Amino acid sequence: MIHAVRRWAEFIKFEHTVFALPFGVAAMLAAAHGLPPRKVCLGVLICLVGARTAAMAFNRLTDWQIDIKNPRTAGRSTLVTKTVAWITVVIGVGGLVFGAWLLNPLCLILSPLAVGIVFFYSLTKRFTWTSHGFLGLALGAAPMGAWLAVTGKFDSPLPIVLGLAVGLWVAGFDLIYSLQDREFDRKEGLFSFSACFGKNAALRMAVALHGLAAGFLGLFGWMAGFGWGYAVSWVLVCLVLWRESRWAKEEAGIWKAFFQANAAVSLLVLGGVVWEIFGR
Repeated sequence: MIHAVRRWAEFIKFEHTVFALPFGVAAMLAAAHGLPPRKVCLGVLICLVGARTAAMAFNRLTDWQIDIKNPRTAGRSTLVTKTVAWITVVIGVGGLVFGAWLLNPLCLILSPLAVGIVFFYSLTKRFTWTSHGFLGLALGAAPMGAWLAVTGKFDSPLPIVLGLAVGLWVAGFDLIYSLQDREFDRKEGLFSFSACFGKNAALRMAVALHGLAAGFLGLFGWMAGFGWGYAVSWVLVCLVLWRESRWAKEEAGIWKAFFQANAAVSLLVLGGVVWEIFGR
């Protein structure tokens, strides 16, 4: 049983939840100016994990035959059966809708839109090199959804600013991640930015997107009235993003650039928000 759970967790890359989840929690805390009621905390957590789980399982299913052809991803189809993958999708969507129901009517009404956004990304590489932007849109919706979970209405530009920061950051690191498959994508006629325009162009675009993301993260902190604690975390985020750009230039460093650096970014932002709200 433990082995099966590990294979399932590897199939959906459960550890990658660390990318969007901290930003969702940060938005929730900022919207509530502290810790919201337990029901809201639970609903936000269920929604974030459910949406991400459903999206990854759906992505694996839509790319099933493509992944089999790719030496880097050929083992994915051996981790679980398609039946298990579809059950994962259903449970993830169910979790998202249930979590939205726990929160408020607006979140429940918008839950089908959230499902559509996170699912649509999986199809985009078949027809556009802007697919990385659609992934950014999917993850950038997390802080906006978490804000609505607390307030139940659009009452501030702050979640939009944070959502833009997350979307740009995600699009940038997905550009870096796509470098691993650029030759395979060209061979299969798939549209990724690196396959269409090459490694150097992808790296330059990633740096530009991460620069914009850093700018929006700084703007978010300023608009929220945060002080030196968030400022320190923001400076560290900028340094991590700079280091990520250096790692990404080497094939052996892409995994560090993708996972380690970006996990640090999300946790640093959350840490800065937590300090400003609870540490003052």
